[in-house]
Amino acid sequence: MDSDPAVQAALWATVPRMLAQHRYLVLGTADGDGNPWATPVFFAAAGEDRILWVSAPDSRHSRNIAVRPTVSITVFDTNAPIGQAEAIYLEATAELLPRDAYASALTMLNTRLPAERRVGPDDLGPAGPLEVYQAAVSRHFVLVTGGDTRFDNITDARLAVTPPRSEPD
Repeated sequence: MDSDPAVQAALWATVPRMLAQHRYLVLGTADGDGNPWATPVFFAAAGEDRILWVSAPDSRHSRNIAVRPTVSITVFDTNAPIGQAEAIYLEATAELLPRDAYASALTMLNTRLPAERRVGPDDLGPAGPLEVYQAAVSRHFVLVTGGDTRFDNITDARLAVTPPRSEPD
């Protein structure tokens, strides 16, 4: 695939845009035996390298994270016309967020929620049913649709992307 810095920068720009535009991701986890599980999760991004969400610790994906913290994440627009899809794919390691970081996490999550759906401290453990989780992203990929004239691909492909490097002053 193309290594032109301008093309790479344009592809990277998809990452923060998709994280800002969309509210749900698909979280891929696996249990201790490697059995996969995918689930939709409401999220907030803290930059491009950290994803936050709340879940019940007894949900299947939360139990999976407890035994196997490596996860995959996909963010995409389900309303995109065929042939015009956009998606980002993330490799990450997930864990419970330390309780001393809950306040700032709730602020980020609640800015994306309507007032009547906001999460408060009483919703969180140990007294409440939810915990805050975070995923530290280690790799970012974007969807390159089949026939993209910038690339020599007939079918859809994923391309690893990194943030553009700042030029020294």
